[in-house]
Amino acid sequence: MKNFLLALSSGLLLALSWPTYGFPLLLFFAFVPLLIAEFNLRQKDQKPGAKVFGYAYLSFFIWNIITTYWIYFSTGFGMWFAVLVNSLLMTLVFFIYHKIAKKINFTAGATFLVCLWMCFEKMHLNWEFSWPWLNLGNGFSEYISWIQWYEYTGTFGGTLWVWLVNLVIMKSVVLFLQHQDKTIIYRGILKSALLIMIPIGISLFIFYSEEEAASEEMEVVILQPNINPYTEKYYTSDRKVGELLVNLANEKITDSTQLVLAPETVFAGGTKLDEFKYSNSHYFGKQMSIDHPQVNFLCGVSFFNIIKNEKDIAPQSNYAEHKNFWYNDYNSAVLLNQTNSAQIYHKSKLVVGVENFPYQSTLKPILGDVMIDLGGTVAMKTTQRDREVFTLNSGEKIAPIICYESVYGDYVTNYVKNGAQLLAIITNDAWWGNTQGHQQHLSYARLRAIENRKNVVRSANTGISAVINSKGEILKTLAYEEQGSIKAKVKLNERKTFYTQFGDYLPRIAQFLALFIFLFALTRRRNQI
Repeated sequence: MKNFLLALSSGLLLALSWPTYGFPLLLFFAFVPLLIAEFNLRQKDQKPGAKVFGYAYLSFFIWNIITTYWIYFSTGFGMWFAVLVNSLLMTLVFFIYHKIAKKINFTAGATFLVCLWMCFEKMHLNWEFSWPWLNLGNGFSEYISWIQWYEYTGTFGGTLWVWLVNLVIMKSVVLFLQHQDKTIIYRGILKSALLIMIPIGISLFIFYSEEEAASEEMEVVILQPNINPYTEKYYTSDRKVGELLVNLANEKITDSTQLVLAPETVFAGGTKLDEFKYSNSHYFGKQMSIDHPQVNFLCGVSFFNIIKNEKDIAPQSNYAEHKNFWYNDYNSAVLLNQTNSAQIYHKSKLVVGVENFPYQSTLKPILGDVMIDLGGTVAMKTTQRDREVFTLNSGEKIAPIICYESVYGDYVTNYVKNGAQLLAIITNDAWWGNTQGHQQHLSYARLRAIENRKNVVRSANTGISAVINSKGEILKTLAYEEQGSIKAKVKLNERKTFYTQFGDYLPRIAQFLALFIFLFALTRRRNQI
């Protein structure tokens, strides 16, 4: 029962630490009960493996279900799949640590756990079932004054920070229980306090001393049409949507406005890629630039193209059985202005089960068509290799980041490497209703601002649309389920931070350390704290 309560405590502490409702200080203590339970079982139980696995799964299940339950509002199957599988993956990481820790000393075991967890998080950024929502470094997204040093480490710096403090506290507690020496507790409190306060102190210094680098300022108008995706979006013509966007834009556009931003797939009618020039989305975008020659219109469009040559069929292509043809389906961002031809970027970090069916040839015969209809279609989306950067008619460069892509730190750096001076996020977060889902998604965008020291403008269909400065501070917002627009002046710069240049270098180092310790553990048998 004691170990059960310890595991339960870890799960609750992890859940209560998470944005946008929790307090991240709890992250520094959250793993301690589970670590103590594992240590107790390892020391006292002859065959602790099954118990360690079960208690770990309990902790991680509680964390996952409380923080990501909101997926249920779009899909019950998707929610349970995400929660159960992600909990299992976290448990496997912890179980591997348990097996290795039995053979090596505490320092080596702790190092292995930290490195292995970072490897797991890195995998979650890149593999087919990518789901990095609960990567530990994301947990500080609402307390941006604590993590200004993310411009050097990215979110993996936060992951390292969390685990270091938890392991210091756990070791102090275990040693105290063994030796009953209060000085152990005092030293542990001092060490953990320093580990927490020094990074926060450094961050506060950066936060209050940092001057926003800006080569120029630009006026932006952000549109929030508030079109219900379940009852309106796919029953409203692109023409009516275009008229609504023009009306919303005209409320705020001035002679100084250079960029108008509209949400992801706001034109959802399905436009043939090779006939885009004749579409309503093209017409209204061009019309806006005719009425306001200095304006660039960036919006989301749902594209498709029919494949005429069998040689062009790709793994991401779709087959329309009822019409007997193959086609590619795109979730795209488009930039239109008066002087240049249309610039198009196809979303390339796809939502699992919505825009991407991983290992389709293997899983589809087993699972059938389980893709979730969140876009008027259950088709696989076609991606592109490069991070396209849009160039405005006055020469400024903008990163068109589509929805889920904004959760990926290293991915976003590639836009900046390609010259982006401003991060423009277009999204549709209405699928989950008024839950923590859309709030957390906005909160994570603050991390991208800090990592790259770039302003962020965010257009969300039903909200929350926002303007974020390079310190991660939210300057302006438009509330959830409110129709309207935001006008703001944002700063552009060409700065490339340490993290922009080197990306996720911490997990790359962690991979080598984890492998080294693993191989070392195969040759040693020690079990001590």
